[in-house]
Amino acid sequence: MQDLSPRAADLLAQRLYEAGCRHAFGMPGGEVLTLVDALEQAGITFHLTKHENSAGFMAEAVHHRDGAPAVLVATLGPGAMNGINVVANALQDRVPMIVLTGCVDADEALTYTHQVMDHAQVYRSITKGTFTLTAKGADIIADKAVSLATQPRPGPVHIDVPISVADTRVSVAKRRRLTRAARVAPEGTCLEKARRWVADAERPLAIIGLDVLYDDSRSVVRAFLEHFGIPFVTTYKAKGVVPEDHPLCLGGAGLSPLADAQLVPLVEQADLILCLGYDPIEMRPGWREIWDPDEKRVIDISAVVNDHYMHQAGLNLVADTGATLEAIAKGNPARPTWPQCQPAQAKAALAAAFPTDDDWGPAAVIAEARDTLPPETLATADSGAHRILLSQMWQCPEPRGLIQSSALCTMGCAVPMAIGLKLAEPDRPVISFSGDAGFLMVAGELSTAAEMGGNPIFLVFVDASLALIELKQRQRQMGNRGVDFDRHDYAAMGRAFGGNGHTVRNRAELRAALKAAMAADTLTVIAAEIDRGGYDGRI
Repeated sequence: MQDLSPRAADLLAQRLYEAGCRHAFGMPGGEVLTLVDALEQAGITFHLTKHENSAGFMAEAVHHRDGAPAVLVATLGPGAMNGINVVANALQDRVPMIVLTGCVDADEALTYTHQVMDHAQVYRSITKGTFTLTAKGADIIADKAVSLATQPRPGPVHIDVPISVADTRVSVAKRRRLTRAARVAPEGTCLEKARRWVADAERPLAIIGLDVLYDDSRSVVRAFLEHFGIPFVTTYKAKGVVPEDHPLCLGGAGLSPLADAQLVPLVEQADLILCLGYDPIEMRPGWREIWDPDEKRVIDISAVVNDHYMHQAGLNLVADTGATLEAIAKGNPARPTWPQCQPAQAKAALAAAFPTDDDWGPAAVIAEARDTLPPETLATADSGAHRILLSQMWQCPEPRGLIQSSALCTMGCAVPMAIGLKLAEPDRPVISFSGDAGFLMVAGELSTAAEMGGNPIFLVFVDASLALIELKQRQRQMGNRGVDFDRHDYAAMGRAFGGNGHTVRNRAELRAALKAAMAADTLTVIAAEIDRGGYDGRI
């Protein structure tokens, strides 16, 4: 009689489905066939990609829309190694991700060496944890992995799945699930000090970070800022936590020297800094030790202890952001802030520093795209000079309206992220912004976009150079070495994969191409040709 008990792989897949996962991405090998079958039977669609690194970024993009852990599947050896970059990115960018790799059985590995390596040893330094699936412990291991991946701060968790274990039938025992911790707010003297500091502040400034994306406190954060009249900046990944057209919003910070020239003086003038879920892993050295907690009042509200030494605070509250702000605000009256209107002056200076009326060039490309595409457009940004400019100029009305690799700064992320966004939100416009070098790294994924359907837009800044690195060379008075390459016909690549392609050299051509792309029923590649040196003085 056939044993109808679930396989160990089924228990793992069912727990992922229970966590909200509906999509998995990767490239299969013989070692993960049972795993892929189990995912599909559980209701999780497996999507074939052209590279495991791209698969992980597609999975991350879906996570940013449905909130479920991203799922990356890779076979043993080279497959598992191809995912290293995106997993490291997930750790630094605080993305909950379940990384499933196939492996040979332990006894087999004693005498068989082809493609066999210690996956756990490799993944240990770039994940929150690594497990090897066992048959009897499959359900518990799956729950531990999901819980660990989603606990503050979120990140990737690796599970190695031996071939025979995946196929082993398991008698289902009572399921055990880790219970969620309750929201916690500070009390006692710490709370009273925070309330007093906020009440006394004449020039408060808030810095909002990644934690707020995960603790469901956005509405409380907005109400708190509005009640006390506190201007704020965000890290790049926290853009849109409060809509960026809000009068108190000063935009994103941390990477642009041009923006920092206006924002850092505000930090210096503030008499209270509120770090709201602020995770400095996105920030650059210019924001390291940017204040002295012995001379400036700083309240740090974070999901975990901030032990990064990027900054220090006079009052550290490891607590839920929303619950803490509610406790601070309760019965605490507002007062006028910034009597000399320095934030408004800084906001005007920022607008002048990043003008939208250039005739052509990278700033004009971004301005024209933002003006032509509807407000609900979802965008992705690759790493490079254009990302710095885009993160300042692309206004987000909602969180995760612009996603990027912000902490690890991985090139080649924007195209697969856009594919994932379009899969998750087929009815919304989606555009990726890539430099030509980053686009070339993942151009093969245009085939994945074509196979998945929809009409994502892939915009490429074409200047035939690693513009940001070339700029740094010139700033250090070094010769031009290893940063230039040839111009290619990127529009033709879009057509080669059954989509559309346009090469544009002015705003009118770009506007027409964007409108055609939104009306198209398949993908579009838009190659925006710009001059070298176009980012000079712009970032």
